[in-house]
Order: sequence, then structure tokens, then C-alpha cells
Amino acid sequence: MLALAATILGGAAMLQARSNQSDASAKPKANKQTDTATKNAEDQPKWDPLRAEKDLEVGRYYMRTGNIDAAIDRFNDAILSKPGYAVPFLYLGEAQEKKGMKREAVKSYARYLELYPHAEDKEKIQKKIEKLRTEADRKKKP
Repeated sequence: MLALAATILGGAAMLQARSNQSDASAKPKANKQTDTATKNAEDQPKWDPLRAEKDLEVGRYYMRTGNIDAAIDRFNDAILSKPGYAVPFLYLGEAQEKKGMKREAVKSYARYLELYPHAEDKEKIQKKIEKLRTEADRKKKP
């Protein structure tokens, strides 16, 4: 009786091992891109509001410490993680403005207002857009 049970268990173990081998060969290989954090791993969801909030928090920290390039990267990650969310565009515009990227800042601020047309700071942002456009045009003309 014991020998019969051992034979059955041994056969089941062999079937399980064969099954695991076929499953392992069917798995896709990991993506080896080296872009932003949201593009690195295939298992990272595109829509991740919690990640977007964390990216905003870290981006604001980078802004306070003066690391504008890192802040821009994090705000762009937040945009990718939560498309249609207006707040990252506001912060991205501020970072671009500090960096001297006037045309890009205008686009970011305009997108912010497009996504959030009833923003409390709408008039302030519109004034910033006009100021940045004027400065960009002056820089363009000698």
C-alpha cells in the first residue's frame, strides 16, 4: 500500500515538473528599456494615481532643493501615470519657467488650464502665459 502511494506521488511530481517547465518557457522576457520609471517595467501600470501623487511630492521636493531637471522628470512621470490630471502640468510649467524654458512652460500652463478650466488661479496663470509669450517673442527677435 505504501509503495502504491509513493508511485502515485512520484508520478504526480513528474507531471508537475513538466507543467512548470512548459509554463516557464511561455513567459515573456523582461523589457530592458532605460527610460523613465513608468516606462522601465512592463508590469508597471500606465494608470497609477498613487504613483502620480508620489511623483508630484518628490518633484516638489526637488523644486525646493533646486534640482529642476529631476523635478521636470518627476512631473513628466506623474503625467504619464495619470493622464488628464491637471496638477502635474502646473508644476511642470513652474519648473520649466525656472529653467528658462519659456515656450515649454507656456504649453504646460495652457494644458493645465485646458484640463482645469475653472481653476482658482486661472487669471494668474493666464497672466503668466502672456508674460512668457512676450518674453519668448522678444528673445526670438534681435
